[in-house]
Amino acid sequence: MKEAQKVLFISQEITPYLPESPIANICRYMPQAVQEKGREMRAFMPRFGCINERRNQLHEVIRLSGMNLIIDDTDHPLIIKVASIQPARMQVYFIDNEDFFQRKHTVSDDSGVEFPDNDERAIFFVRGVIETVKKLRWAPDVVHCHGWLSALAPLYIKKAFNDDPFFKDAKVVYSIYDDAFQQPLNPLFRERLMLDGIEKSDLQAIENDNISYNALTNLAVDFSDGVIVTHNTLAPEIQSHIEARKLPALQCYDTETLQNYADPYIDFYDSLFK
Repeated sequence: MKEAQKVLFISQEITPYLPESPIANICRYMPQAVQEKGREMRAFMPRFGCINERRNQLHEVIRLSGMNLIIDDTDHPLIIKVASIQPARMQVYFIDNEDFFQRKHTVSDDSGVEFPDNDERAIFFVRGVIETVKKLRWAPDVVHCHGWLSALAPLYIKKAFNDDPFFKDAKVVYSIYDDAFQQPLNPLFRERLMLDGIEKSDLQAIENDNISYNALTNLAVDFSDGVIVTHNTLAPEIQSHIEARKLPALQCYDTETLQNYADPYIDFYDSLFK
């Protein structure tokens, strides 16, 4: 049986760059566990404006930066930065753009109001990761997506980049967290995310104008090879969607310490190649 030797983590949050949370903690320690098992990993997250670049020693990777991504007919420069978590000897790549990620909050403002351009930010983040991995000339066996900001990765990898030599054989895992957004995404989201290879019929999960968290999660499920459920309050709408797709699913609620989830996660990656 083939093993997942190269794992790409597309993460909405990673500690210590953002405060501890279920997503941030798993995305800090799971890549480390992959490395310690003798496998390769790459980890990406957005370069939110609340991340202190000097304290965390972020620096731009000039050879990876310089591309423009077009969203809704507008060019957005893609800047790539990198930092190291020294105790783990682990690098983290950051997707940066002045329009999307310079503000001092992650997905909502001081009052908790979610940013109206979160749909475009999600598109830019995921496309930025994919383009950067291609520039690195690194072909992952597994792409593990964490947090709803990464929810477009399964669609893009399976439809828009399904013939790309760096992604055509990759298995995609989507982890579902208790991190729902409240404000529906902009109805223009459907048009903005379109790339060659994606058909309108692929977007049935978000066909209504009320593009909710559940709908976006179901879109991610539609194009994933497996899902990991990290909490025991999963919406019935999502649970039934997973069951209807007959997807391999791992329920892993106890994620307080690395040893409680690292081995099950890696075993789950490997099981997708049976």
